[in-house]
Amino acid sequence: MADLRTSAIICSVRQHGEHGAVVRSLTPSNGLMAGYVRGARSRTMRPILIPSNIVQADYRARTEDQLASMTAELQESRGAYLGEPLASSALDWVTALTSAILPEEQSYPRLHSALSALLDAICGAPSAKGWVVALVRYELLLLSELGFGLSLEKCAVTGGTEDLVFISPKSATAVSKGAGQTYKDKLLPLPAFLKEPDSPEWDEIFDGLKVTGFFLKRHFFVDRRNDVMAARSVLVDRLKRVVA
Repeated sequence: MADLRTSAIICSVRQHGEHGAVVRSLTPSNGLMAGYVRGARSRTMRPILIPSNIVQADYRARTEDQLASMTAELQESRGAYLGEPLASSALDWVTALTSAILPEEQSYPRLHSALSALLDAICGAPSAKGWVVALVRYELLLLSELGFGLSLEKCAVTGGTEDLVFISPKSATAVSKGAGQTYKDKLLPLPAFLKEPDSPEWDEIFDGLKVTGFFLKRHFFVDRRNDVMAARSVLVDRLKRVVA
């Protein structure tokens, strides 16, 4: 990697050594970048290196195989939301997820734009309903960009396009109400907002979270990184308490 200066969304910070940290950030053109930040645990740097913050990052590496050194200047802070349990858990989840599953130094401009918009929505919407649909759509986009997209346009059994209400957990394809009736207990729900713009009710939103959570766990978190999925469970539980 040549020296690089770019805007970046902080996604994860992992302590490395006594004072430093390995920081993973999503950049507009270079994808997920890892860099070592000296003094990351200092009083000056801790407020800058908060996941979901936007920084101006400089990466320098002597060789292609060397972990780059990174310096960061704060562009936009979301530290004020750390004290808000729901917003904080949403910010924690989407940044941890991005850091955990994206390969490094591969460009994903759509994901960068979507994550940036989602973080803005989490911090700016007057209620959770203003951003949680965007969160589900971001999870769907992640699955798609990494080769695990869902096929929801027609029924996997009949080929029809009407009355699609289920998703096959095996093939990640839609199933119509009639075709899936006899084994519906083994199928996932297909809320309408996953296929087209919609303003869903909370029960549909939780169905959407169930769908994306199932496929994220299957493809990326079976037998590993249970801490990341635990962060998602915290978020969903908090959402359910808000709705109740």
